[in-house]
Amino acid sequence: QVQLVESGGGSVQAGGSLKLSCVASGYIFSGCGMGWYRQATGKERELVSTISRYLLTTYADSVKGRFTISRDNARNTLYLQMNSLKTEDTAVYYCAACPDGVGRMNYWGQGTQVTVSS
Repeated sequence: QVQLVESGGGSVQAGGSLKLSCVASGYIFSGCGMGWYRQATGKERELVSTISRYLLTTYADSVKGRFTISRDNARNTLYLQMNSLKTEDTAVYYCAACPDGVGRMNYWGQGTQVTVSS
């Protein structure tokens, strides 16, 4: 059974930093691409960043230069380092894994809340 468990969310002031982690189990971690998504209250879920099994990364324009995605295959863990946080980064952040042929993720975590105050 695949499980993705996020941690590291919390409350921080604008300009601060947080690092999210996602521990995966139940599948071959190194064999799948992964990503971080977020959903703010009243808004659609949006893609934040992805990292392929070959360590190729993508970022939403809104987070480029501020967020860094990485993965540790030895620890089955995905990370998202978030710096220079803005109030508009406030959302529930979800870890996701194993995209299908059109990029839809097959597995999702339960989410972790990130709140950025001014």
